[in-house]
Amino acid sequence: DKKISKRVYILIFSVFLLSVSVFVEFRFADTGVHSTVRTVLMALRYSATPFIISQVTFTLVKKQRWFIFIPALLLAAINTASIFTGIVFSIDADNNFIRGPLGYLPFITVGLYCVFLIFMLIRRSNKQRMEIVPIVFMSAALGSGLIFPFVFGSNYSQIFCTTIAIALYVYYVFSILQLTKKDSLTGLLNRQAYYADVARNPEDITALVSVDMNGLKKINDEEGHAAGDEALSTLSLCFKRSLRRRQLCYRIGGDEFVIVCRKNTEAEVAGLAERIKTSVSETKYSCSVGYFYSEGGADSIDEMLKRSDEMMYAEKAKHYLETGKDSLKRESSILKRAYR
Repeated sequence: DKKISKRVYILIFSVFLLSVSVFVEFRFADTGVHSTVRTVLMALRYSATPFIISQVTFTLVKKQRWFIFIPALLLAAINTASIFTGIVFSIDADNNFIRGPLGYLPFITVGLYCVFLIFMLIRRSNKQRMEIVPIVFMSAALGSGLIFPFVFGSNYSQIFCTTIAIALYVYYVFSILQLTKKDSLTGLLNRQAYYADVARNPEDITALVSVDMNGLKKINDEEGHAAGDEALSTLSLCFKRSLRRRQLCYRIGGDEFVIVCRKNTEAEVAGLAERIKTSVSETKYSCSVGYFYSEGGADSIDEMLKRSDEMMYAEKAKHYLETGKDSLKRESSILKRAYR
């Protein structure tokens, strides 16, 4: 994705500039000269850190809006004013750092950014261990910049940029490795991942949930494929929000999705189906949901999927009848191919 690549390059350059400014600032602190320049560089450091965290959010969280930068811009204005007023920080005649009345504001702002970033990454993940581990690593790296300066003193600030750079590199490598398992449009697990996962400990799979979007062809024909992509992306977010423990969602076709439930009770599976319907009903789109629960995983995966699809297509037929659609030709042909 050229857009993401561009953002990553800008982020790398920003971290590099911050590293240089931090190095120069601490050099001036050691020599005891150029206190005015040091104050300017300190304002730059306090302003750059939330900008970098907001850039990380803007880069890693899909479809994040530009207004994520507004708090960072406001903090930059306050830090700039502090050069003249000392409201956030100042340097006295002996070249000592003095924290102002708003001295903790930069840390609070960065902390809020970090919490939001981690929350969004977890929310949009597939809740797999391989996804959670890099996010936890990112959390530790970001959190160190908030806590360690108070534990180890200002010297830690000199390695904060390195810490962030390493964390970004780890997450970037993780993202590349996930490309073979994820659907590029929705961020859900793909068809290949589905086949691999259902072959692993199939006895633990107690239910399959089939989900199919209603009216995707009409959206593509009347509004264009970009609108169709937007619809699928929106639905995928609804599915992710609805998932709970031991529930993974896969996009196995154009508008076809399957959720694999491991060691879930029937009540948990029914609750998942209801959450999906409720979440999707809050959008302008709709979908049909069906599921099949197998007590103790006694049925084969193929049989579970067939029964789940049958329930889903029955709901789809009901949807089209209720909405005045008199043709189920496309859905019928798909159903026939599935069970031929």
